Amino acid sequence: MALWTELKILWPIVSALLLIQFTLGIVAGVIEKWSLGETIYFTFITGLTIGYGDFVPKHFISRLAAVVIGIDGVVLMGLIAAIAVRALDTPPSDK
Repeated sequence: MALWTELKILWPIVSALLLIQFTLGIVAGVIEKWSLGETIYFTFITGLTIGYGDFVPKHFISRLAAVVIGIDGVVLMGLIAAIAVRALDTPPSDK
């Protein structure tokens, strides 16, 4: 319950970070001429693991977008981990 409470408070930040990731992913996908599935896969993998190397951007703007997606992913995962730790640390409320 504490997790959902914390997530509701920080949802605007989390959604903005996700929006940035997917917007930059679409930009990179269009520039690199990837399919929608490849673009989503690239964005997800780059944001969560800093990439497997399956899809490698070749243009400067795409590479720059990949760097920002990676940094954004680190911030997003750190934020989610912090929310989870805080929720686990919160004592249960008496009802």
